[in-house]
Amino acid sequence: MTNEQTIEKLYDLKLGAMAEAFREMLARPEQGQLTFAERLGLLVDREWLRREENRLARRLKAARLKAPATVEEVDLHTPRGLDRQVFLSLIGGDYLRNHHNLVIAGPTGVGKTFLACALADKACRDGFGARYFRLPRLLFELALARADGSYLKLLAGLAKADLLILDDWGIAPLEGQAQHDLLEVIDDRAQSRSTLVASQVPPGEWHQLFTDPTVADAVLDRLLHNAVRIDLKGGSMRKKTAAV
Repeated sequence: MTNEQTIEKLYDLKLGAMAEAFREMLARPEQGQLTFAERLGLLVDREWLRREENRLARRLKAARLKAPATVEEVDLHTPRGLDRQVFLSLIGGDYLRNHHNLVIAGPTGVGKTFLACALADKACRDGFGARYFRLPRLLFELALARADGSYLKLLAGLAKADLLILDDWGIAPLEGQAQHDLLEVIDDRAQSRSTLVASQVPPGEWHQLFTDPTVADAVLDRLLHNAVRIDLKGGSMRKKTAAV
């Protein structure tokens, strides 16, 4: 079998990256100094890296993050209550492996969404699945799903995400069926997945957002008992960025 035939069969086997690497190897005489095992290892590495890149792209697309953010871009110099050691611990991902929740609270513009999206991006790069929702939009989608019969399917999908971000928590009261739908989401994830809540409202005031105190107790107990808390403060990061 000729080298071109080998390359064609690699493509047929959907080993495109390996085929490209093999073609490059043939064009570089110095590769002949490597052993067969070393050459095979290089081919396998190329294919593995390509597939890892594709899996990461799928995870990031599924996450639907609001902001293109990375942990390397997070500002640790501006005094705003973001402890360096806590942040480095979160980057390590133990909170995800231990199914702990994360609460990021602070005034508007202080960088809650950016920080949440940066941590979600890091989670995706580490092999975890993430989903981002503004809480009002999620509650709207849950209401639609209840109406069209896809409610249980949507709940199942939310339960599978290793990290679920609920942004703009507390921007509107939680009442009627919406608060019960939220309880379903949180209960499905309790102690089995991590939920990140970003809110302008301090956690001490969350209970009064619910019209049913019993539901409030159930939701907050599941969210807060093992949560890592970051209380951001200071002026708007948007103004600082715009001034640069």
